[in-house]
Amino acid sequence: MTRRFQLGVFALLLALGSAPVYGVVTASVSGVVRDSAGIPQIGAQVQLLRPDLGVLVSVYTNSSGRFTFPSVTPGKYALKAMGTSFLPALREDVRVRSNTVVNLTLNTLYEVMQWLPAEPRAADARKDDWAWTLRSAANRPLLRWLEDGPLVVVSDGSGTAPRLKARLMATGQEGTFGESGERFSAAVEDTPSNSRELLARVEFDPATDEGIESMLGFRQELGFAGSVESVAAVAIHPEIEGAGADGLEEAAFRSEETIHLGDTIEAEVGSSQVVARFASNSPNTAAAALPFATVGWHDGNSVVHYGMASALPTSRFADETEANTWLPQLSLRNGELAMVRGLHQEIGWERHTDVSGVSVLVFSDKLDNPILEAMGSFPTEGAEDTALAGSMLLDNASGLLRLAGPDFSSTGMQASIERRLPGGNQIRLSYANGNALVLSGAAANPVSVSQLAAAARPRRAQMYTLSLSGTLEGTGTRWWASYRWQPEETLTPVAPFAKDGDQPYMNLHLSQPIHIRRDGTGGFVALVDLNNLLAQGYRPYVLSDGSLLVFAQDRRAIRAGLAFTF
Repeated sequence: MTRRFQLGVFALLLALGSAPVYGVVTASVSGVVRDSAGIPQIGAQVQLLRPDLGVLVSVYTNSSGRFTFPSVTPGKYALKAMGTSFLPALREDVRVRSNTVVNLTLNTLYEVMQWLPAEPRAADARKDDWAWTLRSAANRPLLRWLEDGPLVVVSDGSGTAPRLKARLMATGQEGTFGESGERFSAAVEDTPSNSRELLARVEFDPATDEGIESMLGFRQELGFAGSVESVAAVAIHPEIEGAGADGLEEAAFRSEETIHLGDTIEAEVGSSQVVARFASNSPNTAAAALPFATVGWHDGNSVVHYGMASALPTSRFADETEANTWLPQLSLRNGELAMVRGLHQEIGWERHTDVSGVSVLVFSDKLDNPILEAMGSFPTEGAEDTALAGSMLLDNASGLLRLAGPDFSSTGMQASIERRLPGGNQIRLSYANGNALVLSGAAANPVSVSQLAAAARPRRAQMYTLSLSGTLEGTGTRWWASYRWQPEETLTPVAPFAKDGDQPYMNLHLSQPIHIRRDGTGGFVALVDLNNLLAQGYRPYVLSDGSLLVFAQDRRAIRAGLAFTF
């Protein structure tokens, strides 16, 4: 009897030990994943995590953005949602008892930036239990860097409506082509509302009554499907002349669509319609349609892509609200406007993690009307008219001239490696080879402009780049410094369609916030750009009439400005 009683008690204890704590065998967790505009996200990945954030199981949302974990043991969990083009969203301390509903919101980094604290945290506020957590002024967590890598949103947001932002900026510089060295601009950026964004900007030169550049852009996020964007830009340069005409006018309309096919394939396709003409004394008009496309196949941290382009990319520091980002690059050939265009194709592979990145690609280029830029020194007033004879564009404001070089083709490769350094800094090394235009001869041998153009020849060359970037702790100063070497006789980039293909030799960029309020909001941003600090790559040539042209791939120049955001 005693043994039977002991066995019965053991069986009862075993049954009680295996029963769930809350009196039910299983529970469920379900919900809907939406973006900040409330649009359900199809195919978003949702993970059920343990309290220590270890992954238990993953599911994907259906056509209504809904997910379900049907069999969950009651207890405390966390949920993480991930979608293409969004920051992952993390919801912690989810207590599951029976049928629990948890809705998650995915946000872009731009939207999360609107949540930044409006005032510093109080001195007696409790410290973060995580070393990498950004909290709001109400001490609510916003962003967190997980130990397994990704930056996640840990709050659904403050619920406040997006605010309209405007920026005024005045800059002074050694004038680039089409600029006198002074520039005022006003920009308006409507923060995303219902996944829509408006960009507008007007720039004008105070030295003239007519010189102006303006653009208007619109972007619509389509959630899981991708996004669409349209940009229109117009520029009037009364100081630019050539071939007996002056007042260069440019216009461009650019449309682009990004398409996501699940988490594996992403495509970007679009086209720019561009046109340019002189305002007076010339019927000369240049127009072109410049298509572009990129297709990428994602596999974890790796991407294999194919890209095609027909317009040169802009500088790495170009602001997408600047009109000249979208406008065509022009010169003259035999008295006719010549627009820079070409056909660039590339196949590449890249892999990025939170601390490092590596990429390799091969390319094939065909470039028409590449620009050779020079500074001119003429012996007498008006001598430039005789020397140029309609063969170069002349910008009276900056004193720069542009000549169309011979068309050429090139094949080559690019490789780069980058790594994040302590303190949030970053280092990047890159290499490229390909063809670039060179000019031979000496300044002591007088030549004509047409002879100079005929003397330019493509030659195989190599390019090496070292760049460093980061933010100084305490001051908030953002900086970027680089040195890119290629043979000094080359007048065009070795890899002209590379995103970092411009700005050769030694360059420095600084951006310093200047706060005028104790809470760190508002104020100014001081900007400084220094190009070609060592004045490398200058190639002087004497013309037949005694004039001097000094060609350079990039001139030594400084640009400084002050921006005010409100």
